[in-house]
Amino acid sequence: MPGMESITTSPPANPACVISCTWYDEDGKPHALDLDSISDMLQSGAKGFAWVGLYEPSDEVLDKVEEEFDLHPLAIEDTRKAHQRPKIETYGNSLFVVVHTAQVVDERIRYGETHAFLGHRFLLTVRHGASLSYAPVRARLEQEPELLAMGPSFCLYSVLDSVVDNYSPITDSFRDTLDTLEKDIFADTYKRRTVIRLYDLKRELNKMRLAVAPLQDSLAQLQRTQAQLISEEVRIYLRDVQDHAARVNDAIDTLREMLGTALSVNLSLVTLAQGETVKQLGAWAALLAAPTLVTSWYGMNFAHMPELAGRFAYPLLMLGVGVVCVVLYRLFKRSGWL
Repeated sequence: MPGMESITTSPPANPACVISCTWYDEDGKPHALDLDSISDMLQSGAKGFAWVGLYEPSDEVLDKVEEEFDLHPLAIEDTRKAHQRPKIETYGNSLFVVVHTAQVVDERIRYGETHAFLGHRFLLTVRHGASLSYAPVRARLEQEPELLAMGPSFCLYSVLDSVVDNYSPITDSFRDTLDTLEKDIFADTYKRRTVIRLYDLKRELNKMRLAVAPLQDSLAQLQRTQAQLISEEVRIYLRDVQDHAARVNDAIDTLREMLGTALSVNLSLVTLAQGETVKQLGAWAALLAAPTLVTSWYGMNFAHMPELAGRFAYPLLMLGVGVVCVVLYRLFKRSGWL
C-alpha cells in the first residue's frame, strides 16, 4: 500500500515529549510512526489516520508538527503559551480545541490544559500541566477496531469523554468532605479549622467551575459546527459528553450553594454561642452586683447608717443579700440565662 513503507517496525526515535505517534490503518491496527514520516503518510494514498500525543513539547517539536500537519501558525502560537480559555476554533481544514483538565496531586487539585488539533486524517493532542495520560483511552480503542474505523473525530470524542469523566471523582470527594465538615459544624465546640477547610473547599469549587462551565459551550459548538471533520454518528457521542459535563457542572453549583449555606450556618451558630455566653456572663454579673452594691454602702465611713447599731443587723443584712441572690438566680434560670 502506498505510504506504508514510512511506518517503522521498531519504536521510532522521537523526542521524549512525544508520548505517542501512531498510524492506524483502515482495520484499526496501530503502527509506530516517527514525526518525520507524518506528512509522507498523509500525502500518500494509505488509508487510515495518525494520532500523535505530546506532553509539554518544546518549540522545536511544535515547529515540526506544524510543518508535518500543515497547522495554522496562530493555533500553534496558542499551544506554545498554554494559558488559553476553553474554546473551539476553525483553521482551514482543521479544528483547534482547548479544554481544561483537573487532577488531584498531593491532596490538592491541579489544573492543566489539553489542546487538540483535528483534521480529516489526523488527531494531535498536546497536554500541559496537570493532566492524566490518554494512553488508557488509546488502549481501549485499540481493543475495539470498529470504533477506530470511525476516524479521528471519534478519538477526539474519547479524549473529551476522558477529561469529563476525570471531573466526577473530584466532585465526589468534595461531597464526602462536605459531609464530614457538616458534622464538625454542628459539634458543641467551635473549630477554627472547620471554617478554614470550608473556605478552601469553596475556593477549589470556584476554580473547578471555571474549568467545567465553558466546556459545555465548547461541546455544544462542536456539535453544531458545519465542518465535515465531525461525522453525524460522532455528534451523538459528543451530545452524551455534553450531558455528563452538564451534570458535573450542576453538581459543582449544588456543592457551592451547600458550602455557602454551611458557612452561613457556622457563622450563625458561632454568633448564637457567643450570645449564650454573654447572657450567662450578664446573669452572673447581676448576681454579683446585688451583694456588691449593699456591701459597698456599708463599707462607707458614716456614723449614722440604717441598723448600724442593731444587735441582729449583720445577720439580717446577710439574709437579705442571700434572698436577693436566690430570687435573681431563679429568675435568670427560668428565662434561660443560666
